[in-house]
Amino acid sequence: MLIDNNLSTHIIKDGNLYKGGCFFEDKTIIIGYGDLTYKRKTDNAAHFKKNKNAVFFEAKVGEAVVHDVHGVGICQGLERRNFNGVEKDFCIITYEGGDKLYVAVEAMNRLNAYAGSEDTIKLNKIGGADFARQKEKVKKSIKEFSLDLKALYAKRENAKGHRYDPSNALIREFEQDFPFDETSCQLLAIEEGLNDLIQGKIMDRLLCGDVGYGKTEVAMRLMYKVVLENKQAAFISPTTILAKQHFNSLKKRMEKHGVSIGSLTRFDSPSDIKKTIGGLKNGTIDIVCGTHRILSKDIEFKSLGLLVLDEEQRFGVADKDKIKTLKNDVNVLSLSATPIPRTLHMSMSGIRDISTLDTPPRGRIPISTHVAEYTESLVFDAVTREIGRGGQAFIVYNRVEKIDTFAASVTAILPKIKIAVAHGQMKESILEDTINRFILGEIDVLIASTIIENGIDMPNANTMIIVDADRLGLSQLYQLRGRIGRSDRLAFAFFTFDGSKVLTENAYKRLDAIAGYTDLGAGFKLAMRDLEIRGAGNILGREQSGHMQRVGYDMYLKLIDETMSELGGKVTQNKTEAKINTDFSAIIGSDYIEDIQVRMREYKRIAEIDDEELAASELDRLKEIYGNVPKEVRNLVYVSFIKNLAENKGASAVSLNKQKMSIKFNNKIDIELIKKAVELGFEFNSNDNTLFIKSSQESLRKVMRLLGA
Repeated sequence: MLIDNNLSTHIIKDGNLYKGGCFFEDKTIIIGYGDLTYKRKTDNAAHFKKNKNAVFFEAKVGEAVVHDVHGVGICQGLERRNFNGVEKDFCIITYEGGDKLYVAVEAMNRLNAYAGSEDTIKLNKIGGADFARQKEKVKKSIKEFSLDLKALYAKRENAKGHRYDPSNALIREFEQDFPFDETSCQLLAIEEGLNDLIQGKIMDRLLCGDVGYGKTEVAMRLMYKVVLENKQAAFISPTTILAKQHFNSLKKRMEKHGVSIGSLTRFDSPSDIKKTIGGLKNGTIDIVCGTHRILSKDIEFKSLGLLVLDEEQRFGVADKDKIKTLKNDVNVLSLSATPIPRTLHMSMSGIRDISTLDTPPRGRIPISTHVAEYTESLVFDAVTREIGRGGQAFIVYNRVEKIDTFAASVTAILPKIKIAVAHGQMKESILEDTINRFILGEIDVLIASTIIENGIDMPNANTMIIVDADRLGLSQLYQLRGRIGRSDRLAFAFFTFDGSKVLTENAYKRLDAIAGYTDLGAGFKLAMRDLEIRGAGNILGREQSGHMQRVGYDMYLKLIDETMSELGGKVTQNKTEAKINTDFSAIIGSDYIEDIQVRMREYKRIAEIDDEELAASELDRLKEIYGNVPKEVRNLVYVSFIKNLAENKGASAVSLNKQKMSIKFNNKIDIELIKKAVELGFEFNSNDNTLFIKSSQESLRKVMRLLGA
């Protein structure tokens, strides 16, 4: 192409330059091979880095929320008001006694979901004094067990492992082989994991992401990095079926890149197992996929670098003890769609690191979910409808001793339908054959125990009936539902219960939660709901749940961070909110985003922008999702950005009006800031500590430059 355009071109055949550059004065461009073969998609990844836990704490209309200053109240939704011809949106929060707080939408970063047990919610009095006292009590309580906490944090920070090569050039070809576009959160999770390895930090990271959101790909990238440096990786799964699926996926993806994969499950022959064990010991096998068999005493690794645990909560107590032994001085990545409360709490409070995946695959449709009494007519209607559109169905029946009798009753209802049974107590060869026949479409309905909870990827199976769903845990219910709806076809899940018995309170809450959380990415929210129902457990030997209930879970985590910083000698300063005044509209109109809950989510996201690059990428994201960005929304993005910059500089108020722009400070202004302001053309009023400048487009740029953009 260059030659065709008469441009002087020279190819350095013996060179090994990855990245090139532009040298304008010499009118020369150097192109490295990496410039031609690889382009990393950033797609707003910076926002994910800043707000990894935001998905857990989304404020919802009608539910309890926590304001940083005023405390616990009830979110009433959005209200639009007109001030001197300018429309403004506010989020309304009601407090004890019916008092209302109007939170400007550009300040919604101060608002989070309560995320605690709904049974014990106590609303605060508006004003902040009531909540401030509660926060001090909680911080005092945290300090009482902080020595254990501090020791644990210090142990994590000081633990040093193998430092991996900071260059990731060799991983590029492997990344190019990925058949899909990575999502922002996938890229960020990969980056975070690679940074753990490069820094020589012993990784203990939870990767939390919905079923089918790309957790395995993140794990593969990190395993490949480990193998590149002559280390080994182990991928341990709770079920044989899942272990085999991972083995097949890794084999297909990695063997072409020279990586040897072994398998250790009860489906493998004795000769294959012997070969794999020998390969792990002498280093000829790079990655092993298997069940708890990997934890056996006869398994030795030449140099284990990374342990990947899929759905760690599904392992038994004995297996977890063995995993703890294996984890010493080894990097660990735990994958989960719905982590148990203890795991989630430890990750979110900083005892373990956390990465989150919350972007759905393209074309994925939410599953239509129903909770109902079990009846034969429900089974008949649901199954015949699915078979009629060319699909397949699961029926989950988790009592193995009665599963054949149950299967006979289903066969009587559906005599012309091909039905088979699968459970963990079957002979390995028969179970494997049954699963394969279902995958090949030779079976219409698979009646199975919860053995199918992990591992079967069946795009053609899009109806599931779970019998006695009230007897299963929330995490199990969610994982089971994740077996369907893995294509662009609408899927149906029926969680059924015995109508002749009374449900326990917790069983009712679990079924209510699974029915309510049907949107894509709901695994995070269900994990938080499980935390609310069951509590965080006895973390670090002290029960802290009472303190969490007083201030909400998100605030509790913030107070842990503050306490740990103070114990480390750092002074924590709560930023004073900067009031912002404009004489132009800065709102998201209902004609742009109709759904009020989605609008609130976007307001919260925009309110957290404190970086110019992030502001630009946010506008690109809004355009991609909702269409051309209206002027009012564009205004809001930059108003929020300037507000956060102002708060970082200690400003108490900002006016962005058509005639004049001003920045007011309550406390004494730093002399260097005044000098910089004067150089930019601002005037300084020492009587009220205010910097001001005549309005223009250039003045807006100067305001941002002054405040640090």
